[in-house]
Amino acid sequence: MQMTLTREAAEVDQAARIWAETTAARDGEATVPSLDLARPVIQSVLDASPQSFLLMAHLPETPDAVGFAAVEPVEAAEAELRYLGVRPSAWGSGVARSLLTDLPTRASELGFKRLRLSVYVDNVRAVELYQRLAWVADGAAVPHPRNGRLEQRYVLSVG
Repeated sequence: MQMTLTREAAEVDQAARIWAETTAARDGEATVPSLDLARPVIQSVLDASPQSFLLMAHLPETPDAVGFAAVEPVEAAEAELRYLGVRPSAWGSGVARSLLTDLPTRASELGFKRLRLSVYVDNVRAVELYQRLAWVADGAAVPHPRNGRLEQRYVLSVG
């Protein structure tokens, strides 16, 4: 699997499509949000800082990305994994694990010492993967301000 750091518009669109498909499948939605709705979600991460980036996962046999991580600095040495998405057709194939395995090295190379993320506690597959990859719960789970679903913050030292 090929991993690429980018801020390119074409990759933003691919990440946005993946995010729309992923969240619709995760949440049991019948309709996948349009690119016009999904693109601003991903673009907002890149607009937050010149140090923000996308880590894109590509399989050798296809030109389209199968997964991505959108990362935004939150402090001088800390970055937040704002979004992680894998095409539902690739769930269970190791794409998320590959992204999460590559991400700490990439973040460290960019000067970050710690990563953080928030995940819905009912997203059991994601929570279990983060825990297997040494992410550690940080504090108590709190309700998401928009929808009330419980979210847990996790952190990982990278440098």
